[in-house]
Amino acid sequence: MDGSPVLKAMFVDEVEIVATSGDGGRGCVAFRREKHVPHGGPNGGDGGDGGSVFLVADDSFNTLQHLAGRHHWAAERGEHGLGKGCHGKRGADLKILVPPGTLIYDADTGMLLRDLADQGQEICIAHGGKGGLGNTHFKSATNQAPREAEPGGPGRTRRLRLELKLIADVGLVGLPNAGKSTLLSRLSAARPKVAAYPFTTLYPCLGIVELPGHRRFVMADIPGLIEGAHGGAGLGDEFLRHVERTRLLVHMVDICPPTGDPVENYRVIRNELAQYSALLAEKPEIVVANKMDLTDSAQHAKDFTSAVGADVIAISAVTGKGLEALTERIWQHLQDTPSNAKAAQGRRSKKK
Repeated sequence: MDGSPVLKAMFVDEVEIVATSGDGGRGCVAFRREKHVPHGGPNGGDGGDGGSVFLVADDSFNTLQHLAGRHHWAAERGEHGLGKGCHGKRGADLKILVPPGTLIYDADTGMLLRDLADQGQEICIAHGGKGGLGNTHFKSATNQAPREAEPGGPGRTRRLRLELKLIADVGLVGLPNAGKSTLLSRLSAARPKVAAYPFTTLYPCLGIVELPGHRRFVMADIPGLIEGAHGGAGLGDEFLRHVERTRLLVHMVDICPPTGDPVENYRVIRNELAQYSALLAEKPEIVVANKMDLTDSAQHAKDFTSAVGADVIAISAVTGKGLEALTERIWQHLQDTPSNAKAAQGRRSKKK
């Protein structure tokens, strides 16, 4: 064993939590009893409001792992009112930090409450209870010594399901062992697990690709898909959601697979994307023929390009061949493809 905690290797993209806002403090029943004040009257203070619960997008997190070990979250309750007109202290709000790209669902109704897509976005999912009024508020000409006060309002409890969809400009898709992790490790500082067997990538990995001229984009390595992934086979059904936010797909194909045919392998992945989401299948795509360092790869790439009828970029993620041309092509595509935020804004404008 390497001594590293098992949890550090986990990627958690879905959790369920219970959030409870604070109860309001009760109002106070009190009267002034001071020397030289013959008609003191009521002076009970109000109770403090309970704290509310907020979910806030914070880009210092990239998984929901920090929420997995804690199921219940509660804000502070308001303090009770006191005599001499002293109001109770308001309960502190609770802010639960989540990574950008987190979808907030009501676990009981299944309703989507908010998509926290951008840094700093927040939502109040449970308002705190209102503090009760003290007996000062109940005095009148006919009731000069009221002995009544309000109890604090109760807080609210909500069961929430949080689902993370990674936000990346580019998503790497392909069959297991197509070379996606190797490519990401060559282009960025990310260090996904790389080995000569399928399913070495067990959770999505993000990397920032730096280009000359202070240009950069975020690339996500999605665990390998297999036939039937949209229905739950393999790991694909669990992580296909992460490709939905990307602006561009880079479809990697092993041009010299030990078994099978590159053309059929390409079509298998295209079918899985279409079966999972029509929107996903319509995303712009760059087709990459990988492992061009192998024998007969040039002829295989020529046959593959002819069969699929697409503009294929030939690379070797191991030797670095073709990587500059690939990154420049990716950058050009990103300039021609609106971001998710701009696309959503455009759709709202059309509706108006």
